[in-house]
Amino acid sequence: MSFQRSLRIGALAVSLSAASLSMLAAPATSMPAPGVAVSTCITPTSHDAADAARGGSGGDTRDVTAQQARAIEARTARILERKGISAGEAARTSAVVPVYIHKMLSASGAGNVTDAQISAQIAELNQDYAGGENSAAADTGFTFTLAGVDTYYNNQWHTDKQSSAYRTKTRLGGKNALNIWLVDFNYLGIATFPWDYAKNPGIDGIRVQYSSLPGGSATNYNDGKTATHEAGHWFGLYHTFQGGCTATNDEVSDTPAQSSSTAGCPEGRDSCSLPGLDPIHNYMDYSYDPCYNQFTPGQSTRMDSMWAAYRA
Repeated sequence: MSFQRSLRIGALAVSLSAASLSMLAAPATSMPAPGVAVSTCITPTSHDAADAARGGSGGDTRDVTAQQARAIEARTARILERKGISAGEAARTSAVVPVYIHKMLSASGAGNVTDAQISAQIAELNQDYAGGENSAAADTGFTFTLAGVDTYYNNQWHTDKQSSAYRTKTRLGGKNALNIWLVDFNYLGIATFPWDYAKNPGIDGIRVQYSSLPGGSATNYNDGKTATHEAGHWFGLYHTFQGGCTATNDEVSDTPAQSSSTAGCPEGRDSCSLPGLDPIHNYMDYSYDPCYNQFTPGQSTRMDSMWAAYRA
């Protein structure tokens, strides 16, 4: 099965009004499979499997306008202030994240993964979040430990139907627990944002195409980096191309602005007139798995703040 990269984080409608804030509980994004159009995001003029799977026309995250992003930042700052946490204290976050894997198989058992693949996926998360793939990559301070694996046989759940219901019935752990549902759908992955948890804790986590785990059959997307990308959203990161060619972009200062998502691994791509080449090696772009190799220090700091505000 071939896949396109689409990580979709449900539509994020945030404003300072109570009505807008009530929308924060919507699910995050998704990554569709190759050849399948997906939701919203900024889409490049040309498409390949990566763009279609990870975002494409449907996007793998909920649209977040500049105004909504400012509201989220303000809300986060207020929460940290109430907790008496300074920016410097949040930046020193180090936490062990319990991971629950839910294998959502068909009635006949289709969509299964091996214990070795699950172990390799946890190892991949630990490597990526420790900055183990590149000397310039940040060690985020987050580590992952497998807390449990369960298996369900349900044709509807296997194809991500009734997703809100099945997640609510099967989710384990608290707000600090990363739940990963392995399904077979037209995306590579879908995630919720940390600020969604308070409104709808039952659906918190990420859904991942089972064939994207290490050793899976999703060509160009079978190194386990889909889970790394989706977990980035779960920690509070936007795509590196969030907002397009703007100074605020993804709210992280050390990820150069880019006008659209990356397809493949085009070295030297520069889609904006602002300083810096497109961060095609960043886990929060839409590149092929072998192209990914880093989070930045700024992204690590943002994850720290979001963790302290919403998951600690």
